[in-house]
Amino acid sequence: MNDNQLLRYSRHILLPQIAFEGQEKLSQSHALIVGAGGLGSPVALYLGAGGVGKLTICDFDQVELTNLQRQVIHSTNALGVNKAISARQTLAGINPEITVVPIQTKSTEEEFTELARDAEVVIDCSDNFQTRYALNRICVKLRRPLVSGAAIGFEGQVTVFDLRHEDSPCYHCLFPETGDDGRGEMRCAEHGVFAPLVGMIGTTQAAEAMKLLLGVGKSLQGRLLLLDTLNMEWRSIKLARDPSCAVCGAKPL
Repeated sequence: MNDNQLLRYSRHILLPQIAFEGQEKLSQSHALIVGAGGLGSPVALYLGAGGVGKLTICDFDQVELTNLQRQVIHSTNALGVNKAISARQTLAGINPEITVVPIQTKSTEEEFTELARDAEVVIDCSDNFQTRYALNRICVKLRRPLVSGAAIGFEGQVTVFDLRHEDSPCYHCLFPETGDDGRGEMRCAEHGVFAPLVGMIGTTQAAEAMKLLLGVGKSLQGRLLLLDTLNMEWRSIKLARDPSCAVCGAKPL
């Protein structure tokens, strides 16, 4: 690292769990962020500011005025701009030393697989079950850690699925796929979302992703954190692997 980098990341380097070696590891790491909305905004901002060397950001939507209440990586000047491009523009102003690769088209499962294969961690900031199930299948197959978050109304949840560990459950263990293509899922456009909630869940996802890249601390593998912002209560629920899971079980389909 040069002098400017030592200064930029000095507060990380002061932490014995990170130090110079950890910051170097972050600079050589690659994270895949799927979604540049309410959750993806704080994830990208903190991973980028924290020095993760390469971020691939996937989002095919354009910035709309209704997004700006909570999707803090975008500005009024970015209205009509693709969200992945807008995120790259914002991050360039925060940390020009990292590489941001925007994916502006709707990726197929095969394309997501190739993107995940090149990354050390996948962060699911999507807003639909179809994408969540696809990312889960990919991460189980590739044994990539998956940091999963969701938020609606005043409530959110976050966990880590890390199939590098034999006892880790996967997303399908928690929410078995029913084949209804997510017709019953809740969307912000219909039900609303409390602006700070997505920041709290997203920054938790960023923290978990960075810990995984550094190899420090204890991840949320095997635990689901539930947040109720109306009462400001966090709850932790233990998750167990389903031995009959169709995705990660002993005899997956």
